[in-house]
Amino acid sequence: MSTQSVASPPTAHPAKLPSKHPWKALAPVAVAVVLLLLPAPAGLAEYAWRYFAIFAGVVVGLVLEPLPGGAIGLIGVTVITITAPYTLYSAAELAQPGFHPADAALSWALSGFSNATVWLIFTAFMFALGYEKTGLGERIALILVKSLGRRTLTLGYGVALADTILAPFTPSNTARSGGTIYPIIRNLPPLYDSKPNDPSARRIGSYIMWVAIATTCVTSSLFLTGLAPNLLALAIIGKTTQVTISWMQWFAVMAPAGILLLLAVPLLTYWLYPPEVKESNQVVDWATSEMKKLGPLHWNELIVAGLVLMALFFWITGASYINATTVALLAVCLMLVTGAFSWRDMLGDSAAWNTLVWFATLVALADGLSKVGFVTWLAQLIGHSLAGAPATVALVVLIVAFFALHYLFASTTAHTTALLPVMLAVGTAVPGLSMQRYALLLSLSLGLMGIITPYGTGPSPIYYGSGYLPSADYWRLGTIFGLIFLVVFLLITVPWSFVVL
Repeated sequence: MSTQSVASPPTAHPAKLPSKHPWKALAPVAVAVVLLLLPAPAGLAEYAWRYFAIFAGVVVGLVLEPLPGGAIGLIGVTVITITAPYTLYSAAELAQPGFHPADAALSWALSGFSNATVWLIFTAFMFALGYEKTGLGERIALILVKSLGRRTLTLGYGVALADTILAPFTPSNTARSGGTIYPIIRNLPPLYDSKPNDPSARRIGSYIMWVAIATTCVTSSLFLTGLAPNLLALAIIGKTTQVTISWMQWFAVMAPAGILLLLAVPLLTYWLYPPEVKESNQVVDWATSEMKKLGPLHWNELIVAGLVLMALFFWITGASYINATTVALLAVCLMLVTGAFSWRDMLGDSAAWNTLVWFATLVALADGLSKVGFVTWLAQLIGHSLAGAPATVALVVLIVAFFALHYLFASTTAHTTALLPVMLAVGTAVPGLSMQRYALLLSLSLGLMGIITPYGTGPSPIYYGSGYLPSADYWRLGTIFGLIFLVVFLLITVPWSFVVL
């Protein structure tokens, strides 16, 4: 273990050149073209199928990354905008008097940039910048290493514990994990000579980042108030089915599987995505000596700490009267005014701007799937295939479908808004299916499903953009952990719901 001076994490990723493998650039185009040449499935409009073909090509591009994610998303919305009369709008919409598809398509393409979650993700990067520039992040990281850093596994459990403590009181997991946990833990890997966008990322940085995102997905399902879309789901359920679900009912049904997964995530990650550094007495001793060199808290550190605590206070207590993104933007503005970082520093954080463009364009693209009717068609297709199936079989199949369809959504809020009412309607057609149990189980899966893609839940793009989780690793781990989460949910939560409810 090296004991060289602490290296501050870079504020931006190095510029990424087009892939040296031409097939990575050709594969997304090939997938889109092949799908475009196929006829639309029965019951789905041709324009909706053409839209899905382009969306599928974008997803393949995000997996293979021939270009940075922001560039791929921008290309995707631009192609859709140009081809809007053939991909985005039905003949009836085009025939409306005064309807201008070019203008409407451009408004759609830019709609993601007005999404509150997109800007909350961006501000999380700015929080991290404040921690870095003032040295507060380094100080907190050294404290964590001094306390828990002798073994990497205990450090992982420390990260998981921090999220679990905050989760019941912070409905925005983007604010909780992206705005509070990430800005601190991104200072940990450099203490172990683990750098982003570098082979050394696997020393410890990749492990820490995956534990953090996987943990927040579990806590988002464990606590009703751990994820804002959980509350939205209950509102939709109450309106469409008149079923009411309490905080304690939610927790009681999810607790056995949720607590098991919380305990398992750091260990599973340790086995499936092992860090190269397992333990180090040397780095703990070194962190202790570095703490002495830092001396007392500096004024700028106190300012950033105060602004973060202010944001956390309003995220926990002020959800009913001030938006989480507004709070975060206010904190960022105050960091600029007080000199925690400069406007030049902010402009120089290319990882933040890349993530902003990538996620904003992906939000618009995913929203388009609902707009053209693809999501509704697919959900109804699944429902029709269950005609005559026993209620328990239908329950399991619909939960699995609801979970897997999250691949088509760039946020849990969008998934809840667009798909939950459709799936509830499908469930009412299944004889003998308890709507209370069915509605609750669908809602309980919302947090867990966020793990499956780099865009699945608010904090995902933040950890994906950290430089410690390469695209191939993220998609692979997302599939593995998604399957683990789903299997545990089906084997424990579903049977347990028959006992509790």
